[in-house]
Amino acid sequence: MEQMRSFGYICPKCGKAQVHQRSRFALSAAAARMECECEKASLQVETDGVRFRLSVPCGLCGETHQAELDAQQLLEGRGVGLGCPKTRQICCYIGEEQQVMSSVEEMTIRVEKDKAEDGEAFTDNVIMYEVLSELKEIAQRGGIGCSCGSKEYAMQVGRAYVDLICGKCGGRLRINAATDEDLDRLCCRMTLEIHGR
Repeated sequence: MEQMRSFGYICPKCGKAQVHQRSRFALSAAAARMECECEKASLQVETDGVRFRLSVPCGLCGETHQAELDAQQLLEGRGVGLGCPKTRQICCYIGEEQQVMSSVEEMTIRVEKDKAEDGEAFTDNVIMYEVLSELKEIAQRGGIGCSCGSKEYAMQVGRAYVDLICGKCGGRLRINAATDEDLDRLCCRMTLEIHGR
């Protein structure tokens, strides 16, 4: 089976978490473009066969950053994080799928916290952060998937809910995140299944 590398970032235009996969062979052979579904931002990877140059849309500061990695950093190992020079936080993660999913969850929480501090608070900040942390734990044990069979998904966070959106078929699962009852309901779940289209 062909070995894949995952790329995760937060779209600076629509705010959605993005996770894309490419095979090592495809990455070594040609330039890759990983576009958000909003079509307003994309992660771009180019190679000369020795080094990889990346153009990374940053969901933390809104700009696009340039990065350079050698082939071993990009194609081998558990993963590598690329930082935003302005916020000094990871804005893109490349590596094994589980590592990338985990890092994207952390990036999403950080972006949401920053938004909340800017006055766009949630219905209940404490409940929202607890729900996001619980979702991260479920994701880390591989408990989030879609009935279409895909394990790829994005998170969209509203004032009182989190939507899990299948990366393959676009199916959605809404997790309410406003009350203690919402949190209790989520805490007793070991897995979450998005309803596929």
